[in-house]
This record gives sequence, C-alpha cells and structure tokens, in this order.
Amino acid sequence: MSELPDRRLLLVHAHPDDETINNGVTMARYVAEGAHVTLVTCTLGEEGEVLVPELEHLAADRTDQLGRHRIGELAAAMDELGVTDHRFLGGPGKYRDTGMIYDDEGNAAVPPQTRPESFWQADLVAAANDLVPIIREIRPQVLVTYDEFGNYGHPDHIKAHRVATYAAALAAARSYREDLGEPWDVAKIYWMAMSENSFRDSLRRLRDAGDTTTFEGMDPDAEYKMITPDRLIDCVIEGEAYVDRKMNAMKAHATQITVDGPFFALSNNNGHQIWASEHYRLVKGTAAPGPDGQEHDLFAGL
Repeated sequence: MSELPDRRLLLVHAHPDDETINNGVTMARYVAEGAHVTLVTCTLGEEGEVLVPELEHLAADRTDQLGRHRIGELAAAMDELGVTDHRFLGGPGKYRDTGMIYDDEGNAAVPPQTRPESFWQADLVAAANDLVPIIREIRPQVLVTYDEFGNYGHPDHIKAHRVATYAAALAAARSYREDLGEPWDVAKIYWMAMSENSFRDSLRRLRDAGDTTTFEGMDPDAEYKMITPDRLIDCVIEGEAYVDRKMNAMKAHATQITVDGPFFALSNNNGHQIWASEHYRLVKGTAAPGPDGQEHDLFAGL
C-alpha cells in the first residue's frame, strides 16, 4: 500500500448497513478531511430482512442470495460516503450472519440454533487473526466498534466487539505472530453510543408530531439497555455538512432500510438533526475535551 495519510481511522462492524446508520457522517467527514478510513465488515448480513418486495426471493429461507446482493449495496453506500478501503473480515462470506431473536426484555439475542459457519460460533483467536494484519497494515490511531452488549444485543455485534478488542490487544504485542506484520498499538478506541438525551428527545418529537407507530411506539420515558447516559459520552461528531451523504448511503442499503417513513419525513430539519449527530465512548486512550467538556474530533489529543 502507498504512503498513508497522517490520520487513520478503522471501524469494525457486523453487517452491511451498520456502518452507515451508526457512523455515516463520521466516515464522510474524515474522508473529506483527508484521513484514511478503513471499514471492516464481519459478515454479509445474509439473515437480514428484505424490505424490497421484488427482492424477497433473496432471503435466507428462499434462494439465500441476500449476502451477495448486500456486497453491492455496501459498495454503493461507501461510494456515497467516499470510503475506498472497505473489506470483509477474512474475505467475503467467511463468517455468516448469525441472525437474532428478541428476548423477553425486547433486546436482540442469540437464536436457539446457529449454523456452524455463523460469526457467533467462530473461534475468537481465529477471527482476531483475520483482523490483526489489517490493524498492523493500516496502523490506525483510532478504532471504532460496538460496546460489550453489541449496543443492542445482536450476537454478531457482540462478537464484532470481542474480535476488535482482542485483535487490537494482539496487534500491539511485539512477540505475537510476527508473520502478521509489525506491531501496532491503537492509541484511542471508541465504542459507538446512542445518546439517551437525543434518543428520548427524538421519540418525544415523534409523539408531538402525532406519530405513535415508528419504532413500535417506544415509550420516551421507558428504560432501554441500548441507550447511553450522556455523562458517559466522550465525543460527539456533529455532521450537518455530511448528513445528506449519510442519507444517500442509507438509501443504498435498500433491502434493509426504508427512508421514506414518518421518522425521516418528520420535517427535514428535525430528521437531519437526529441523524447528523454521532456519539462515542472513549474506552482506551486519553480524552482531549473542548470547552464544553466533550471531544468533537476522534483524533483529539493525538
């Protein structure tokens, strides 16, 4: 690979579309600023629902071709964001989407039966060894992935968190697998987060606009495991200038995301404000907050 830019960001995600929903404006911003952005996607998302009627035949319980189709959707989304370095962990299709169920508390959980080739069943060391050489090649100063709960319980998100965390540790060890490249210690690791204040405010705005069906009518005041108290959030990326790119990238994931529902139509400005802010928890490295007590740059202090 040719000489890399001074700033390098690596994101580890479970399925195509996770990256755009969670980090679309972040990725677009850093590409625009000249940083090197690398996306590693762990599965093809074979078990996803198909929201396009004429493509329903691709589903896992029919022709099982959805994963291959989603490779194209991901490529189109990355074109919208400007990301040219996107890879699948171990190569396309090595690890299969595990699928998920909902538990009694409404969180995603592991299905009662999972395939042997599912990402959830993958050996942790083997999967980490597919990521270590990427870390050592790219030498990112910043790594972004999920929290230990996978942010909402999906088994592949949890596994992506574990693989990213373990691979980052192994990549830094001088004596570990010299054949996988020169050691590299990632300076800052962030877990993406859903701001509690933003989440509750968005639900209240929907209610005020008369929409009680989006997100299954979730109660703005209920307890949710997937949200993060704002006191625990270290970095907020405000991406107003890039939110249109994010929305176009979401449209590219057409089998998974419908962007014409009430939530998106809820006054363009409101909808865009909701999607333009992306939140992060710093779990390794030293925070360098600004005057408001938060970072607004993942590379702050480096």
